[in-house]
Formats: sequence, structure tokens, C-alpha cells
Amino acid sequence: MEGTVLAPAEGTVLAPALEGMKHVKSEEGEMLTKPFLDVCKQILPVIDKFGAAMALVKTDVGGNITRLENKYLSNPAKFQNLYSMVQVEVAAKKAQGSSSCTNGLLWLTRAMDFILELFRNLLEHEDWAMSQVCTEAYTKTLKKYHGWLASSTFTVAMKLAPDRKKFMDVVAGNGDISSDIEKFCATFTPILQENHKFLASVGLDDMKA
Repeated sequence: MEGTVLAPAEGTVLAPALEGMKHVKSEEGEMLTKPFLDVCKQILPVIDKFGAAMALVKTDVGGNITRLENKYLSNPAKFQNLYSMVQVEVAAKKAQGSSSCTNGLLWLTRAMDFILELFRNLLEHEDWAMSQVCTEAYTKTLKKYHGWLASSTFTVAMKLAPDRKKFMDVVAGNGDISSDIEKFCATFTPILQENHKFLASVGLDDMKA
């Protein structure tokens, strides 16, 4: 149902993304555009559960999904594979533009790195408060690419992180949240690493904001 923030009826809030990850690659092992973007979309309701602390991340992720999706829809056959839109921009020397799909994929992947690290912290540091979980994840992933202003804004936002126990209850739904977080980290990490590896191969993995 649109507009509600109820936990899903079946399983944890991560369950749809875990299901989607099974389909992100073709039989030949190519990263597919639509299934990858669908997984990122399924993570938006997860980001939602963080409330105000993640408003910036949610806007950023949503915007980059839309940018990549619009490119894909302009020619689904041509852009069936996720990296094809980057290759086209690299060939046209447009990959470094701030509104490029390359830039969109890079920042979408970095935002997903952040979410992944955050869940890894929840799993590995049971004594950490939510604000520490978020701040440590930010420091390890996005911070090095952000300028001073973005970094300050982010650091303030992290202080709005929800109560840890309440958050875990909401994302758990009626499923096994620890098991799903473990699966989420194990399955999503190599997918994101592959994006970074490809972006590095065209010299574009370390662009700053």
C-alpha cells in the first residue's frame, strides 16, 4: 500500500531486496540495469525507517535511480546491461559531468555502500547507539568523497537517528532480522564491489562531490 509505513506482512523489510538480488545478473554474469535499480528501489523503504536522519540519503538515492532509469527507458535494448550507459558516456567524453549516468551510478553505489556498512555495524556492534552506527558507517564510506559542507550537514543529520531497538523492531517485521542482515551484507557486497571495479577500470571510481 502506498503511503503507509507499516512493516511488510511477510518477513523483514529487507526481504524484497534479498529476493531481487537473485536477479541482478544475466546468465552470462552481466550486471543488468533494471534488476539492479529495482533492488535499490526496494532499499528506499528501508532508508525510510531511519526518518529524518536519512532524508538526504533518500533524496539522493531516489534522484540517481530516476536518472539511470530514464536513460534505460530511452533504449531498454541498448542499456539492458548496467555498465553500457557508462561506456557510452566515456566514449562521448561526458562521463564526468555532474548530471551524467556515470556520476549517478557512482553515487548510487556509494550510498548503498553506506547502507550496507550501517547494517554491518548493527550486526557487529550490538552495544552501539544508532547515531554511532550511522556516523561510523558514514565515516568509512561517503565522508571521504564529500566536501566540508555536505560532511557537516550529514554529521548533524546522523544525530537524528532513531532509537536502535525501535528501529530493529520496525525493520524486523515478522522475520529473522539478524539472519536477513547477514544475507544482505553477504549478497550485496560483491554486487557493489563489481560496480566499483568497473568504474575504476574506466578511471571514474574516485570522483569527489
